[in-house]
Amino acid sequence: MATRTRRTERREEPLSRERIVEAAIELLDTVGERGLTFRALAERLTTGPGAIYWHVTGKDELLGAATDAVVAGTMPAGPADTTPQEAIRVLALGVFDAIETHPWIGNQLARSPGKSPMLRVFEHLGRQVQALGAPPAFQFTAASALLNYIVGVGGQNAADARAHQARTPDTGRTEFLDNAAAAWADLDPVEYAFTRGVAGQLREHDDRTEFLAGIDLILTGIAHRQPG
Repeated sequence: MATRTRRTERREEPLSRERIVEAAIELLDTVGERGLTFRALAERLTTGPGAIYWHVTGKDELLGAATDAVVAGTMPAGPADTTPQEAIRVLALGVFDAIETHPWIGNQLARSPGKSPMLRVFEHLGRQVQALGAPPAFQFTAASALLNYIVGVGGQNAADARAHQARTPDTGRTEFLDNAAAAWADLDPVEYAFTRGVAGQLREHDDRTEFLAGIDLILTGIAHRQPG
């Protein structure tokens, strides 16, 4: 009875693009891109596929709108006195966490470098790079390096987490890292001398801390390209 009541209440709400995008995000988080069909979406919204097509033309547009909605929520709205470095870190972590929460976003950002979701991030990074005083000829390179690092590492982290969950669903993160570190330590000492040497750091590292350390490395490089 409760389920029937909830469905009735939801059906009475006017169908809008915003509701469709919200439901699409919920569906993507649950079943991934392959499970996002207009039939499944219509069932979730207790409507017909034709009503959804009135608001969005197809799956590609829907994926783009869902990605844009999530990415828009990562845009910093901090105080005006925030430094460019801190603004970049806040945005980077926001995108990193969004990709971890919504793993499908990583694929969408990589597929659509010239569309709105990616451009939101690129524009914000570019403005902060300008605020850092980077030479004009270096600004595109700096903003692109930051963007590619954020999306690439965020996407890889989410992919690794999904692969770990699929292969060893009963293994916790600590045990998984212990096993991986032990495997690194057993590698050939000549062919993999460096990898063996950092095996202990693999066991102890924190993904978000390492991610921010990489951002700081890029910011340091930008600082060294200051004019004068």
